[in-house]
Amino acid sequence: MAVFAVLLPFLLLGVVLALGRYEELLLPAEPEPDAAEPAVSH
Repeated sequence: MAVFAVLLPFLLLGVVLALGRYEELLLPAEPEPDAAEPAVSH
């Protein structure tokens, strides 16, 4: 039981990091609006 209590935080950290990576792949960051379309000044 003590081993489980010691390993549990590391397992949860791994799950959180894996979900963060999965979110980045699932929802890619949108490019900056300024970079996508150059501003035209008249």
